[in-house]
Amino acid sequence: MFLISCAITAAQAAVAIWNVCFAGVFMPHLMNVYARLPMAFSHGEGAWLYDEQGRRYLDALAGIAVNTLGHGHPRLVKALAEQAGRLIHTSNLYQIREQEKLADKLADLSGMDECFFCNSGCEANEAAIKLARLYGHNKGIEQPAIIVMEKAFHGRTLATLSATGNRKVQAGFEPLVTGFVRVPFDDLAAVEAVAQHNSSVVAVFIEPIQGEGGIRLAHDEYIKGLRQICDAKGWLLMVDEVQCGTGRTGRWFAHQHAGVMPDVMTLAKGLASGVPIGACLVAGKATGVFTLGSHGSTFGGNPFACVAALTTLAVIEQDDLLGNALRLGDKIRNGLRAALEGVAAVTEIRGDGLMIGIELDRPCGELVQLALDAGLLINVTADKVVRLLPPMILNEAEADELVTKLSRLIRGFLGA
Repeated sequence: MFLISCAITAAQAAVAIWNVCFAGVFMPHLMNVYARLPMAFSHGEGAWLYDEQGRRYLDALAGIAVNTLGHGHPRLVKALAEQAGRLIHTSNLYQIREQEKLADKLADLSGMDECFFCNSGCEANEAAIKLARLYGHNKGIEQPAIIVMEKAFHGRTLATLSATGNRKVQAGFEPLVTGFVRVPFDDLAAVEAVAQHNSSVVAVFIEPIQGEGGIRLAHDEYIKGLRQICDAKGWLLMVDEVQCGTGRTGRWFAHQHAGVMPDVMTLAKGLASGVPIGACLVAGKATGVFTLGSHGSTFGGNPFACVAALTTLAVIEQDDLLGNALRLGDKIRNGLRAALEGVAAVTEIRGDGLMIGIELDRPCGELVQLALDAGLLINVTADKVVRLLPPMILNEAEADELVTKLSRLIRGFLGA
């Protein structure tokens, strides 16, 4: 009996060690779906976070492109405190003035016509997918299809993971939602080929910059070409700006670099600087497709979230954070190129504004822990790409520190 007990104890210990070393910290009452790093933050200030032991970290991830204004921004804190004291939620059974103001502001910045508010990026993308299908049915297409891209990431709900071009996140959730036609990213000829042979297509759905796919940028001519194809075929051009939107690339929305207007645009992440919100905006032939009862959300566009978004947009404008994103994005990329010059294992440094990827010729996930040990928060995506998404309030000194620390870490990791 003693031997059996010891064996069980040893097995349990082995599982515990595996959970800590390979699957992140194990929390017995939380679903084990995140490989969490073994530390927690107590507070933040600007571009810095502080852990429970008081150690500070330069945040070059911003909650995965969420904390646009960094941490503890005084104007955001004040606006949220005041709004929490007035009203947090009432539901969309009633008019919500803050939601109306936010819709007006987003329409002004984007040129779009209508806005639906929800709580996350995948919900915004679900709305876009539903709208495209309804648009197709309204045209008499029995089984409408949407063209999506290889290596895309649109979310983890059943429809959005079906639209996602990552087999890893789809595995085990079959049968997937049908109605998606997948083509290579940034390949206009592939879309044109589908246009010639598939009469059920009603929309093209694209990220102007693939974030989870490795900071892969669509060329401006490609996006312009998609606009032309969609116009010729009567399709909707739908852009997923969940990660690359709200100023991160130095324009309000990444597709604006190409000078095109989409029919559908989705937003979330950085829109409210950490308060959950999502938005699906429509223009042109997508306007009016959703009607009474077509779609809905209990929490979507509540006063609290909308004030967070309105404050975020106001600070971006007043403090010229679009210009800051352009300047510091160039500074960081150029600094990294100079610091890593001659390192053959660094295959490319790319990005737009404060959305930056450093691609290596090998998997580099262990850089996340090495950076953490050095007081720097980064992320690795697509196995080989160091992803930087710092808050838009980053300053020049912090950008220099980021370049210095990260270039040393990458050189050390590569033995260069």
